[in-house]
Amino acid sequence: MKVLIVTYYWPPSGGSGVQRWLKFVKYLQDFGIEPVVYTIDNPKYPLTDASLENEIPKNTTVLKQPIWEPNTIFSYFKKKNTQESAGFLNPNPTFFGRILQYVRANYFIPDARKFWIKPSVKYLKKYLLEHKIDAVITSGPPHSLHLIGLALKKELNVKWISDFRDPWTEIDYFEHLPLTKKSLQIHQQQEQEVLKNSDAVIVVGNTMKENFKRFSKNIHVVTNGFDTDLQSSSTVLDEKFTLTHVGLMNADRNPISLWKAISEICKENADFATDYQIQFVGKIASEVQESIAKYQIENVLDIGYVSHKEVATYQQKAQVLLLCVNHVKSAKGVITGKIFEYLQAKRPILAIGPINGDLSAILNETNSGTIINFDAVENLKNELLQLYDLYKQNELKSNSNTIEKYHRRNLTQKLANIIKETVL
Repeated sequence: MKVLIVTYYWPPSGGSGVQRWLKFVKYLQDFGIEPVVYTIDNPKYPLTDASLENEIPKNTTVLKQPIWEPNTIFSYFKKKNTQESAGFLNPNPTFFGRILQYVRANYFIPDARKFWIKPSVKYLKKYLLEHKIDAVITSGPPHSLHLIGLALKKELNVKWISDFRDPWTEIDYFEHLPLTKKSLQIHQQQEQEVLKNSDAVIVVGNTMKENFKRFSKNIHVVTNGFDTDLQSSSTVLDEKFTLTHVGLMNADRNPISLWKAISEICKENADFATDYQIQFVGKIASEVQESIAKYQIENVLDIGYVSHKEVATYQQKAQVLLLCVNHVKSAKGVITGKIFEYLQAKRPILAIGPINGDLSAILNETNSGTIINFDAVENLKNELLQLYDLYKQNELKSNSNTIEKYHRRNLTQKLANIIKETVL
């Protein structure tokens, strides 16, 4: 069986967006499915990690076509250290910036990669007519890629699976877009058309599945995961009581309650004030840096962006792994990709987010950590002190279990079964 995978993010792209389908491609052939990848030919990714190219199976066919993107225009008013998908949402734009935000929101639907749709459909129609492909899979965001799949479905009646790594109209920043009523309707219509015409829909969490069930009866949850072997018990931990956060720490994730809790504990506990350390592995938004300064948080180490391989080392050495959910309306359904690699590191996880969300369910199921509500400062103080006491006793460890289900190979087996059910 052979599948065509349409993805915007592909090595040398770095960051989280590339991981999901790179890992699926890595393991699909183990389950009798040959992947053919279709991606962009002239990438200008915000983050790159050339080491990921080593994970592409040597016999993988990768098709590439150029894309024209208007992002160079929008980069002039992009908010520093934010994700590209929402990077143009500067909270304090200039007059010219507001005009450009309006243009991008209402004339680039569903996103600024829309100009890749027509040339891709033309190219892939020819390819599909000349090669035997059993199913087409599109991965979004960018959700414009789903419109490629929709067109191929309508014109060639191919089997088509749409994969949603993130929501479309329910994504955290969507309500902040300066959309007209007509533009909002177009987004909603396109999203519903994709869901209704897909032979199968794959999502990363149960909340998204529940939101999509109105439009599709064939929705499957396949989460993200971790890929490498579990770390050795001989790993040397950080000497400091480190709270390590991996990945982008943007304004929506800014854990104000954490800064308040640490500030109060430091005033009450001199040992804690000496022993703790906040460690960021990845970019930090200016709003986060301002909050750290406001609450006089010291002992902050900014590692910056490192390769995916180096990330694993920082995770395994951390005393506590810090995970902050975006404080947004859709927070219940947010499952950041880093949670699964946190599981693999087998260090205690301290999360800040909704206690009734998808992330909370994973933490409880695996017994891998604790989640505290966004504004529960006292609860957070108590949890930090409990973790700190265990650290002082040299007893701070993770008792997680049943995490192997989140290994990328096991997840790929689940995906392979969905593909086969869809095709056959």
